Amino acid sequence: MPRSLRILWVALTSLTLLASGCAPRQPFYFFEDGDLSHYVGAIQKLEYPDSDQKPLEEAAGTVEPLTLSNPNFDQIWELSLEEAIRTALENGKVLRNLGGRFASFGGARPQTGEPPVSLLTAPQLTPSIYDPAIVETDPFRGVESALALFDAQVSSSLTWERLDRPQNISVLGGRIFPRVLEGDTGNWRTGVQKRTATGATWGFSNETIYDNNNSPIRESVPAPTPTDPLATRVVVPSTWTTNYDFTFNQPLLQGAGVTYNRIAGPDSFENLYGRPVFRGVLLARVQADISLADFEAGVRNLVSDTEQSYWELYFAYRNLEARKAGRDSSMEAWRKVHALYVEQSRGGEADKEAQAREQYFFFRSEVEQALTDVYRCENRLRYMMGISASDGRLIRPSDEPTTARISFDWQQSLVEALSRSAELRRQKWVIKQRELELTAAKNLLLPRLDAVGRWRFIGMGQDLINQSYNPYDAANLSDPLLGSDAYSTLFSGRFQEWQAGAQFLMPLGFRRELATVRHHQLQLARERARLQDEELEASHALVEAVRNVDTNFALTQSNFNRRVAAERQVEAVQAAYDAGTVTLDQLLDAQRRRAEAESSYARSLVDYNRSISQLHFRKGSLLEYNGVFLAEGPWPGKAYFDAHRRARQRDASIYLDYRHSRPGVFSRGPITQDFSAVGADASAFQLPPRDPATREEPLLTLPPTTGGALPEPEPELIPAPAQ
Repeated sequence: MPRSLRILWVALTSLTLLASGCAPRQPFYFFEDGDLSHYVGAIQKLEYPDSDQKPLEEAAGTVEPLTLSNPNFDQIWELSLEEAIRTALENGKVLRNLGGRFASFGGARPQTGEPPVSLLTAPQLTPSIYDPAIVETDPFRGVESALALFDAQVSSSLTWERLDRPQNISVLGGRIFPRVLEGDTGNWRTGVQKRTATGATWGFSNETIYDNNNSPIRESVPAPTPTDPLATRVVVPSTWTTNYDFTFNQPLLQGAGVTYNRIAGPDSFENLYGRPVFRGVLLARVQADISLADFEAGVRNLVSDTEQSYWELYFAYRNLEARKAGRDSSMEAWRKVHALYVEQSRGGEADKEAQAREQYFFFRSEVEQALTDVYRCENRLRYMMGISASDGRLIRPSDEPTTARISFDWQQSLVEALSRSAELRRQKWVIKQRELELTAAKNLLLPRLDAVGRWRFIGMGQDLINQSYNPYDAANLSDPLLGSDAYSTLFSGRFQEWQAGAQFLMPLGFRRELATVRHHQLQLARERARLQDEELEASHALVEAVRNVDTNFALTQSNFNRRVAAERQVEAVQAAYDAGTVTLDQLLDAQRRRAEAESSYARSLVDYNRSISQLHFRKGSLLEYNGVFLAEGPWPGKAYFDAHRRARQRDASIYLDYRHSRPGVFSRGPITQDFSAVGADASAFQLPPRDPATREEPLLTLPPTTGGALPEPEPELIPAPAQ
């Protein structure tokens, strides 16, 4: 192309690019019809899963909730604390909790303005009744998975191969080797392998080989003819070979012994990275015990939150009654002042009428807030019980809080707190796990020395098996293979092989092994330090719980006397106001003080009972205090039948003494849940009687709350709890 034409082409191309701009353009396609229904404009979309999970009837059947504008309900549900806890446990597949806002650990009182949404925010952190079974059946670290490593493994493989292969063979070599190798080959391998608790691997296997080819060097046998019976010989193209092997591999140093194999498992090095992974039977058992400790803590927290919710609902009712009493008295005072205000009499001044009206609406707002708190507390108790949020009934506590002093022995409580705490027991299991792992890690400092052996029985013949017993006879120089079969040769015992030896492997320096031991030593030291600080924390929490019991009891006494004094003050000021010796301010202030005193007394009384529950929580005796005991549920009848048969088999088997290599004791047996049944010998764990009435000191009789219907136009809201 001439230079001028090239310059013109470049110029036209540049002008075209400038005219089109830098924006991307869709390409042009022939035969385009514009149907883009197959086009997907988004990679991901919000979709519903294809699940047939029906919603819970308790949730889907929730009726309209109780509110200030909808206070109507069908009936009052008189509920005891025992029934509330029983219902919570019956519906407790997921061990619900009210979150960190609630005082399960002796913190502040629950906030009734926020709904419990711990399951919606972090469902995986909430324990359930399925967790112990899930850990037990874990396919990698479960007990059954660890035991399965010692089960016998049956393996079998069958292959068939057809040969049709040209070979580079000379004319002279063709007399010995065929230029085209043709034949069939079959191989069948079957075996059983078993690992033992000492680390040994025992195996029994069979291999049967069929070989048929056109090689001229294979054995030939005479074929008689009418003219020359001995002159012609034909090649036997096929042979059958079978052998039975008995093998073993026994570690003598690293990986040997019952202790190591029950801790680490027989395949601690059989993983992708070749690093030791300890997942033996003992560690799986420890994991199961840790899950049981977590399950117990979840049940305990469920019971604790249920009891706390129960007493909070009781307080909400008492607080409502106190506010209603203040509202009723302020209503009566406002009516009297308003009547004087209408008559323009003394005492009916406009400022006094407005002051009395303000007092009434103040108490009215307090009643409305207290009624909302009743609905909220009742809803939280329903949540902990696992029932519908609203079903036309209104729960009202039927149990009364105790007003007697409960005494706890400090030393006994401290011993119980350090021995019965689920968190401390869980941490001790973690320490036991680290100790077992350290024991297994120290075994890695030994060199690998394995004793290996094999004994093999071999059989070969023209056939695999036939009716006549005709083994291979090597002494027969003319035709040793004629009419023979492989199994006859095998059963003759003529051909046997054996192998014995040792395999040794040792890294120079043991750098990784020493680092592994040090790693587990540091982990053990860390867990022991954690246990010590957890015990210190448990003792501090117990001190705070004991202090709360004593403080709340004293506050209950003081607030009761304050309540009585406030009632007498209202009566005296009312009489004086009727006589005209005191002002309206003093009467309204006395009425407000009486309502505050009534609410404070109920608050301190509920806090006292909550603190008793929290002290049992810290002592580890909360479940026993509420009559709850943990036990494994019943198995199917077939499981008991199989277990009984297995026990009979073990009784009839030969006993092997493993005392020389059995692991040390790592469990002290099941925990004691009912300490009242421990006996006189367990002086360190003597528990006070279950019935607190045997140790109660009478405080003061709880007087009935002020009740009665409200004057018109105020409707009656909710009856007070039974006294």
